[in-house]
Amino acid sequence: MKKILFLLSMLALVSVSAKKEKLTTVEMLTSKGKIVLRLYNETPLHRDNFVKLAKKGYFNDLLFHRVIEDFMIQGGDPDSRDAAPDAHLGEGGPGYTIEAEFRFPKLYHKRGVLAAAREGDNVNPEKRSAGSQFYIVWGRTFTRDEINRIADQVERNSGGTLTFPDELKQYYLHHPGTPHLDGSYTVFGEVVKGIEVVNAIQQAPTDRNDRPLEDIKILSVSVK
Repeated sequence: MKKILFLLSMLALVSVSAKKEKLTTVEMLTSKGKIVLRLYNETPLHRDNFVKLAKKGYFNDLLFHRVIEDFMIQGGDPDSRDAAPDAHLGEGGPGYTIEAEFRFPKLYHKRGVLAAAREGDNVNPEKRSAGSQFYIVWGRTFTRDEINRIADQVERNSGGTLTFPDELKQYYLHHPGTPHLDGSYTVFGEVVKGIEVVNAIQQAPTDRNDRPLEDIKILSVSVK
């Protein structure tokens, strides 16, 4: 009897642990194809906010309004919906910001990660994230001198609270990303399917404001 009770208790613990570890997946259908994203449990404020907006249809018909080749693709500005070709974009949002959830070096800016855009340090010293604007990293690889300079800058920007691990420096020598954003922007998910769609978007021709010449839309975002 005691063995049965012990086994039931262990099963209950496993069940609770499994629930805690459940990962949230979202499908982003774009005019270039489908991107499947997994949201991190380590950044619950950003995860839950993204899910909330997606379920409300907030992202539907918004543009990837800022695209920079070998860097990233950015969307989530509600002002981009049905925006005129000459419209100034990048300032819109739901009317709130989100507390930063930096989990560096565990979560870093490798290719394919989903991260929150934000206003600059001069007006946003707490580095709070924008309420809806996000970007997906494409990035590039870096030379040893480049990554050492970037690592030093990341550590200085943190006021000495961050250390850029040697293992991560080595990673960026061989794997693309945007290391200069590490420790300053919240990473909260990653692409698990459809990285070729991100590639197609980041190669799109753009105007002087980095807006694609031909609109690239987020048709819908659904939570799975």
